[in-house]
Amino acid sequence: MPRIRFEPDGIEIEVKAGTTILEAAEQAGAQLGSACGGVCACATCHVYLTDGLGRPFGNGRVRSRHLDKAFDVRRNSRLACQARLQAEQTYVVRISSASRQTFFDEHPELRQR
Repeated sequence: MPRIRFEPDGIEIEVKAGTTILEAAEQAGAQLGSACGGVCACATCHVYLTDGLGRPFGNGRVRSRHLDKAFDVRRNSRLACQARLQAEQTYVVRISSASRQTFFDEHPELRQR
């Protein structure tokens, strides 16, 4: 089964193959925003895949079409609602600052004071 670690928090979870990064974040309690609820209508679930790049993902045209809405897009950028974890390995994902901000906008009660 794939494992995924969310940085900067170090939260790690094992998930079933085919699980999206967003679904894994929700299961793990990682602070990853998703204003549209994961239907690829925005880019607020933008993450950086720092380990596991080159492994199979369920991305394709949808990812590239909506990443232009994200800030600070890099070669290792992915939309968490579209990237499906396939390989039996540990993926490491850094949550973008814009996605983290979206999470706190959605959950102001969890904002650190």
